[in-house]
Amino acid sequence: MLVVVGGHSPKIGKTSVAAGLIRRLPQFNWTALKITQAGGHACARETGACACEPEPGEPFTLTEAYEPGDTDSGRFLAAGAERSFWLRVSAAELPKAAAVLKKILKQSENVIVESTGIVELVEPDIFLMVVDFSCEDVDPASIRFLDRADAFVLIDRGINAPMWAEIARGAWDTKPRFLVKPPRYTTAAMAEFVRSRLPSPAR
Repeated sequence: MLVVVGGHSPKIGKTSVAAGLIRRLPQFNWTALKITQAGGHACARETGACACEPEPGEPFTLTEAYEPGDTDSGRFLAAGAERSFWLRVSAAELPKAAAVLKKILKQSENVIVESTGIVELVEPDIFLMVVDFSCEDVDPASIRFLDRADAFVLIDRGINAPMWAEIARGAWDTKPRFLVKPPRYTTAAMAEFVRSRLPSPAR
């Protein structure tokens, strides 16, 4: 089964939401995957030098983390994921990694992916969209996926309406919404929503 955590901008809490779900639902034996499309303004690291570009001459690079740590892949392992991968792909080249993505899905019991663009390639069982109304940065490519989200994770920063005039509020008013306040990015209700959509884990 596939759970996707997307968002309208980098660094608004997508990794924290995914890691929180892994931690709250360990019985699903998660494989975690972070996808970074390089070439834009996004970066998979909070600090330090950027290493988001794939290897020279390659459309994408897939690496696996083996130890918990401060990287996003390491954070997924620290949260309890059985395996954790990082896919670095050049902007607009994600379709070239489709075969690799589908192989990971086929070989894994349950997969949680931090990405928005992946919904162009596969149909997730659950698609959560992280929204931070205080963040004016909106990736235009992510907006077209708003209506495909099964639920929204609203980051509580004291602002209850978006600062984006071009996006109608109705895009999320009709779907489940989970209000979270950093540094806690998941709630029991959110975890139960995800658990209820997935089949009972194998015993």
